[in-house]
Amino acid sequence: LQVNNNGVVSFGTMVPEFTPQPFPLPGHRPFVAPYWADVDTRLGGDVFYRQSRDPWLLARLAQDLAPSVPSGDPPPQPTWAFVATWDRVAYFGAASDKVNTFQAVLASDGVTCFVLLNYGDLQWTVGIANQGDPCTGLGGIPTQAGFNSGDDVHYYNVPGSRTPAVQSLSHRSNLGVPGRWAFRVDHFEATEGPPEIPGIPSKTPESPWS
Repeated sequence: LQVNNNGVVSFGTMVPEFTPQPFPLPGHRPFVAPYWADVDTRLGGDVFYRQSRDPWLLARLAQDLAPSVPSGDPPPQPTWAFVATWDRVAYFGAASDKVNTFQAVLASDGVTCFVLLNYGDLQWTVGIANQGDPCTGLGGIPTQAGFNSGDDVHYYNVPGSRTPAVQSLSHRSNLGVPGRWAFRVDHFEATEGPPEIPGIPSKTPESPWS
């Protein structure tokens, strides 16, 4: 696993591109994109990642993932997790203090595999190399979110990707929990989220995440 500065977790190869593309991508490049954009940590923020078998974390993940499993199916019981967090990261060419916080979690019990995407405060969608405004971090070619299996068949574009609506990921969900998206990826199950619900506040970076 490789954690890329540009908001992508990739498998086997780096993803250097800072211009997001819709899935599926050409070539065999599996990766998870919680927020594929032109992140620039030189201007602010940090990227953290870790593998874990911590029982508390795994129990929390099982709870968070439970709504993603159809009624009657066994509940998720992950035994391993990989967590990558982009904490208050800036965008390339930023002339403001706008930052984003988001996270990707991979979880597995050795058979079933899940991707969990968590979103805190999202204040920008694009850097200046993708025609974004340096003061607002908006415009141009906005962020892509979802996952790409690399087989041209199993992929998912989170609704709103590469449009201004991607900034509302912290208010939307496919689980009924604003800012949380989950997918079972060992066999393809993806459910588009409901429309954004006006008036629901986003989580703050201080919220307790996995």
